[in-house]
Amino acid sequence: MIGEVSDRQVFDLIKAEAKRQRDGLELIPSENYVSREVLMAMGSVFTNKYSEGYPGHRYYGGQEFTDQVETLAIERAKALFHADHANVQPHSGAQANNAVYNAWLEPGDVVLGLSLDYGGHLTHGSPVTQSAKIYHFVNYTVDPDTGLFDYDQIEQLAREYHPKILLVGYSAYSHIPDFDRLAEIGNRYGCLLMADMAHVAGLIAGGVHPNPLEHGFHVMTTTTHKTLRGPRGGMILSMGKVGNPLKRTAKTIENIPTLIDRSVFPGTQGGPLMHVIAAKAVALHEAMQPEFKTYAQQVINNASRLADELQQRQFSLVGGGTENHLILIDMIKSRGVHGGIAETVLDRIGLTANKNVIPNDPEPAFRPSGLRFGTPAITTRGLVEADMPQIASWIDQAIASRHDEAKLNELHNQVIALARQHPLPSDL
Repeated sequence: MIGEVSDRQVFDLIKAEAKRQRDGLELIPSENYVSREVLMAMGSVFTNKYSEGYPGHRYYGGQEFTDQVETLAIERAKALFHADHANVQPHSGAQANNAVYNAWLEPGDVVLGLSLDYGGHLTHGSPVTQSAKIYHFVNYTVDPDTGLFDYDQIEQLAREYHPKILLVGYSAYSHIPDFDRLAEIGNRYGCLLMADMAHVAGLIAGGVHPNPLEHGFHVMTTTTHKTLRGPRGGMILSMGKVGNPLKRTAKTIENIPTLIDRSVFPGTQGGPLMHVIAAKAVALHEAMQPEFKTYAQQVINNASRLADELQQRQFSLVGGGTENHLILIDMIKSRGVHGGIAETVLDRIGLTANKNVIPNDPEPAFRPSGLRFGTPAITTRGLVEADMPQIASWIDQAIASRHDEAKLNELHNQVIALARQHPLPSDL
């Protein structure tokens, strides 16, 4: 796809990365492969255009087509997620979360969210983030025996702290939350109910995971990549009355869509990335097709089968298995090695996973006990349940043979052979 170029260094690296992706299997749950059409939109002339504001309310001229493409993305997002309102401008999931905080909170207000150490996300209250310096985050955990949300603890903390936002979201949680119970708790204590569904938005779109907006939640943030299989970016979906996004509005839940629009622009961002919004529109169109439902179900099927195969090989899974796309293994308990060692060994044979903390991890964050897997990307490439025993076997063999270069070379060649049977979507 790349012809003669003047900057060989960069384009040689692009070619090398393409080869790495083709010859390996991506098992990080937050990564996926986009279609050729999404790539084309990302590389389109929309990258040349500044479009500060919203459709019909821009600050620069020449917005005839930017208004149309952003409106397409908005309407598709609303239809797909059954939302009253969508803001497709956030550059990332983190910026989407920060925009909601900025829309609803004053400095010092309390947010109740899942601890990073127990499967949450940096933006849910980690002290290293800017938002944690502005707002007061109180964190809940998971039950140490079941690996599930501790709903009694959540209610106790809500009763004690009266948070302005009850936040449900995660980056390393393999089960489905009880959204009805969470909504009941949040409503009892007057919280804005916010769901960060960055990891499972594609599963929601595909109808294989509950939609929090249909269970009483007011706001849902998400990335547009991961299981949604779009470009890297963010999005905010909400319920409630929609007004002029540039008009000053009282802070009521009914007006949260308007507050969010004002918070994204001009509150936390400048010009939107119109080429990314065009690619979001394409990805949302793809997610509205019947075959996307088949894809989402296959992600679940593959994860369930892979979890079963790993357990049969005596790997210890946090939470005892998975109900979504994600699997978290306690590597110290399973094999006596920390997650970083396992990640490096699997990289060596072309299987990409990531080290990750586990609940109540006895190891430090830079050297955690856990290893995190997911099935969105391999499912995009066409792998099915019948392929999962082989992947589990490679994981098992690689860790057992981590000091045997000859064996690792043999396994790497086997991974390459399978990967080359399943082209990247952009190669089709």
